[in-house]
Amino acid sequence: MSYSDFTLRDIKKQFGISNKFKTLFDTVTPLEVSKDLEEAIKLSKTLPMKSEKARSELIVMPILIDLMTRNEQFFTIYSGEVLNADKEKGLIGACDFILAHNTRAYEINTPILIIVEQAKNHDTEIDILQCATQMVGAKYYNDKAKKNTDTIYGCVTTVNQWIFLKLQDNQIIIDNKTYYFNQMKKVLGIFQMIIDYYKKTLK
Repeated sequence: MSYSDFTLRDIKKQFGISNKFKTLFDTVTPLEVSKDLEEAIKLSKTLPMKSEKARSELIVMPILIDLMTRNEQFFTIYSGEVLNADKEKGLIGACDFILAHNTRAYEINTPILIIVEQAKNHDTEIDILQCATQMVGAKYYNDKAKKNTDTIYGCVTTVNQWIFLKLQDNQIIIDNKTYYFNQMKKVLGIFQMIIDYYKKTLK
């Protein structure tokens, strides 16, 4: 069993974690798109994007690198890494992107945000489920290392659409609001809110 094998019912039965839809961010302060990110996005539009890998490399990664630079590398980015939280419980598998507190260590240290790259025309519910399960894995991973992460965030994106999730108090909250590529300032603002939260809670 791995992250992709779970259902929401499995998560509730096995880990006692329920789920609901709710507005996650009542107020979002937009973050200006930097000149470097603007250029990267502009360039990406001139290149063929026929796969998840292409979208990840040409759009998602530049956004994450831009956020990492703005925040003086408070976090680091893992792409395609296996998050082995608890193999016996099925909490193992590769993740599209893991944002983790940057301690300059080789291994993944304190995952804080999971990002799932949604395939074109793929069932959004399946990708939300995968993201939710990987968030549970991140929580277990941190608990084993005795890290203070009462909250884990997630995001499912097609690049054109961005849906955010939060795991807190044994409940996965799925944002009932979808953000779009033309709202990139708000998307960046949400990511910055999440990063700011961890800057206050992680030592």
